[in-house]
Amino acid sequence: MIRYIIKILVSAVLITLVSEVSKKTGYLGGLIASLPITSMLALFWLYNDTKNSDKVAELSIGILLFVIPSMVFFIVLPILLKKELNFYLALIISSGIMVSSYALFSLILSRFGIKI
Repeated sequence: MIRYIIKILVSAVLITLVSEVSKKTGYLGGLIASLPITSMLALFWLYNDTKNSDKVAELSIGILLFVIPSMVFFIVLPILLKKELNFYLALIISSGIMVSSYALFSLILSRFGIKI
């Protein structure tokens, strides 16, 4: 139980850090958010919980593969916001396009024999 509490607290601190730093400077907040801290924590927690390097390697490859379609979100969102679209609507549209990108990317990967 204590592990779950630690995981939640560490995650909350990181999210709060990005949010607070971004109030001062979006670029520094973006730098912190772009660091693979979340991925590294997930890899750490997975290894710590399982001691299974194969599972960690599989997660690492999955993260790498899905970074590509997730970039679509960060391309579409600022475009919609610069067109003065409502933030929440822009977030929903960007998320929908990102989910579609994940589906398309998964389909493409499956054609190359990579099963997700």
